[in-house]
Amino acid sequence: MSTRALLLTAMLLAAGVVAAAAARVGPAPGAWRAIGDVSAPHIQELGGWAVAEHDRQAGDGLRFCEVTSGEEQVVAGMNYKLVLDATDADGMVAAYGALVYERPWTNTRQLVSFTPAS
Repeated sequence: MSTRALLLTAMLLAAGVVAAAAARVGPAPGAWRAIGDVSAPHIQELGGWAVAEHDRQAGDGLRFCEVTSGEEQVVAGMNYKLVLDATDADGMVAAYGALVYERPWTNTRQLVSFTPAS
């Protein structure tokens, strides 16, 4: 094999190693990423908790239906942006956005915001 072919092969192998390493790293720390499975029990439980906590604070009688989509962000714990459906006192279902902060190892959960989804 010629020197040129060896050099080209070495460059291609190095580029492959760099690309593979970058793929393993994933998103930048603190970046929001889509929740892979919003039907997971923990995500649905977080949605139910968010609606219950909102109702405890606002007293508007909302009842949790399901989390339909969401994103998560690794911080000193985890932030969750959830889009969920809830039923009001008149039986009307509407979408809401909830931002929940959770730190499981200290049993910390906080409802940061809860608003009608646009």
